[in-house]
Amino acid sequence: MVLFGQEMINVPLVGSAPCGAPLFAEENVEKMIPVAKEKLQGGLQYFILRATGDSMNAAGINDGDLILCKQKLTARENDLVVALIDDEATVKEFHREGNKIVLKPRSTNPEHQPRYLTEGVQIQGIVQEVVRPLEN
Repeated sequence: MVLFGQEMINVPLVGSAPCGAPLFAEENVEKMIPVAKEKLQGGLQYFILRATGDSMNAAGINDGDLILCKQKLTARENDLVVALIDDEATVKEFHREGNKIVLKPRSTNPEHQPRYLTEGVQIQGIVQEVVRPLEN
């Protein structure tokens, strides 16, 4: 598909993942969103999530934003990751401290605190870009 002179690729907008199903499982796809092919690395899988809440607002991810993510099951220090914890998806900054995975919010709201986990965390993807919907 070509839109505004750019070749586009449809990327699935996915919701939460019930029962441990991967976020990008077909039953979780709300709709397909066209993304410029130049933003995507060939041979890799991508998905889009809708952000909720303010736990990452200091990183520029606000409530209602769309987040383009590269499907990846591992992360490096300081990556912004999409992680599943007990079947609930979250976007946080990834860190390791010894045998623990630390998922840190980047928020102006002090209510959000880091989570220190030794098990039950599945990395689903790495945040690539944030798309902010236009306001009416």
